[in-house]
Amino acid sequence: MIKKFTLQTNHRDEMVEVTQLIQNFVSDQGLKEGAVIVYCPHTTAGITINENADPDVKRDMIRRFDEVYPWHHELDRHMEGNTAAHMKASTVGSSQFVIVNEGRLLLGTWQGIYFCEFDGPRTRQFVVKVL
Repeated sequence: MIKKFTLQTNHRDEMVEVTQLIQNFVSDQGLKEGAVIVYCPHTTAGITINENADPDVKRDMIRRFDEVYPWHHELDRHMEGNTAAHMKASTVGSSQFVIVNEGRLLLGTWQGIYFCEFDGPRTRQFVVKVL
């Protein structure tokens, strides 16, 4: 089973937690044991798993990405001007594999699944595949 989710991002760089959306889908499918793949079909966005308890983690990550990949760089040649977004998305990656155990996503105590926007605001999609 595959489910496509649509979300609206509000900032150029943003981490949107999607854990509960995915857990709800797993529950609706009645999946007790298995796994899901969470996939982002965009070249300037990605999917990551990271801490969901302290919002400063998201802010710090976005700030550090901007330090490593500044939005404006004199040597960038990509005509759209969003080379930094492509670099950030490649660093984060386009997918995550999550085990499902006893009907629950098998995540650590402080972990959440995030859709990472690096070229927003935009209407975006991500896909979840049940295995």
